[in-house]
Amino acid sequence: MRSGWRIGTLFGIPVFLDLSWFFILLLFTWGYGAGLEREGWESGQAWLIGFVMTVLLFVSVLLHELGHSLVARSQGIKVNSITLFLFGGIASIDQESKTPGQAFQVAIAGPAVSFFLFVLLLPLSFVTPAESSARLVLNQLAGINLVLAIFNMIPGLPLDGGQVLKAAVWKLTGSRVKGVRWAARSGQLLGWGAIIFGVTGFLTTFFSGGLWIALLGWFGLRNASAYNQITDIQEALTRLNAAAAMTREFRVVDAGMTLRQFADDYLLSDTAQSVVYYASSDGRYRGLVAPEDLREIERSLWDKQVLHDIVHPLTDIPSVAEATSLAEVINQMETQTIRRITVLSPAGAVAGVIDRGDIVKALAEKLNIPVPDALIKQIKEEGAYPPGLQLPAIAKAVTE
Repeated sequence: MRSGWRIGTLFGIPVFLDLSWFFILLLFTWGYGAGLEREGWESGQAWLIGFVMTVLLFVSVLLHELGHSLVARSQGIKVNSITLFLFGGIASIDQESKTPGQAFQVAIAGPAVSFFLFVLLLPLSFVTPAESSARLVLNQLAGINLVLAIFNMIPGLPLDGGQVLKAAVWKLTGSRVKGVRWAARSGQLLGWGAIIFGVTGFLTTFFSGGLWIALLGWFGLRNASAYNQITDIQEALTRLNAAAAMTREFRVVDAGMTLRQFADDYLLSDTAQSVVYYASSDGRYRGLVAPEDLREIERSLWDKQVLHDIVHPLTDIPSVAEATSLAEVINQMETQTIRRITVLSPAGAVAGVIDRGDIVKALAEKLNIPVPDALIKQIKEEGAYPPGLQLPAIAKAVTE
């Protein structure tokens, strides 16, 4: 589920407000308003200007994110939404750019929009009355957009400068993964630096802004680490293949067996719902037996028809080769909306089956992440990944 309230769309892109945005709206309105009061502005006017300034600040952030979004969409990338939250805004982009040059274009678009707003607003402020609230707002807003442009160009993820660094390393090395690693490590160093600086400043000089700097550092550190973790998963999904994740959780039945015998001997068992059946005869696999197909056949015919009559040939069912990467397996399962997929050997025989629980188990073992057996069982039964584990999106990013 998406958090926050949808407030509209821009160029067909849904725009949301996160709950944390309202906190920052109040905080910034109070900060601007109180500051203007100390400078001699009338109380009501000071708070109104503070409110307008805060709203326009987030309009600037929204336009910044819209810059990223429109350039991404021009590359054929789907933009799911733009969300405004405590630390600014974020554009939810469906996948990464295909080349370092395109990645650079998406990354630089946001700061470019902010710098353009600075260039546009500063001259406008000079043509407004000297002591007017309009000049004050335009001046402040121009400065804010310049800060947005410069701050976002700091070379560390999750900032735009980190995306630029990623694109540069990607271009130089030919490896997107190396680009992410360099930019993520830079972001982690910057995050730790901001935390140490902010906390030290607050403890030694009681600089109140130190806590805010430390909070920004923590946010950057957490997100830079998340980039590293996602990259770990992407590498594992490309290195693991279907053979590493498949299981032998299936049964081979005689293709000459009548439907009645099959129902009595297998479908009435307690574990029938969790078993995959393949029919064989003369030492060869004939195909998949789908128990639900029996419901379409009159029971009076169950003693006459055999499994060979209803089998789905291996060439007609969703399948992958043993050497297929796990990322491609995930993509195929999601595209075809299936619970499990058949793995075929080089000779065309059934080598195994894979479901979402098998994928999570293989991935966890590769990354040395402990996952309870109960959770794997739950994933298998529900046919869905745990909430928050966006494996389909991660797999899609490395295969397209």
